[in-house]
Amino acid sequence: MPASATRPQAVLFACGLNSVRSPIAAALFAQMFGGAIYVGSAGVRQGELDPFAVAVMAEIGLDISRHKPITFEELEDLEGLNFDLIITLAPEAHHRALELTRTSAVDVEYWPTTDPTGVEGSREQRLDAYREVRDQLLARLRQRFSTPRAGNE
Repeated sequence: MPASATRPQAVLFACGLNSVRSPIAAALFAQMFGGAIYVGSAGVRQGELDPFAVAVMAEIGLDISRHKPITFEELEDLEGLNFDLIITLAPEAHHRALELTRTSAVDVEYWPTTDPTGVEGSREQRLDAYREVRDQLLARLRQRFSTPRAGNE
């Protein structure tokens, strides 16, 4: 698979509000690669961190409770958009990433990901929607970035 032939040095995950999908993806990615690959997340607009996202990540031992949602513009002001791969999880984030990287050598991939915030029902039904997003992102990350985990063997 050519897309995963060269592993990026820095990956940005982006969605609409940087409150559910992109922080979940960034935390999963960070767990997979530790400090070997820089990871960030941003949104088109700034939202509030979603407590259901925090809960479903805590279920698998990942704490995202300190995540502060940030926009593309804020990220650019703070550290620049120095990423060689941007993975967008929502249509608006994909369009914004393409606008921002028009003149850059940055790969942009679109991974359509359901927004679980619109699901109604009991707390458990809502959590199930978030778990489904988490598990789909984990599967997609494993598929996209699957490489032998052994060192120099």
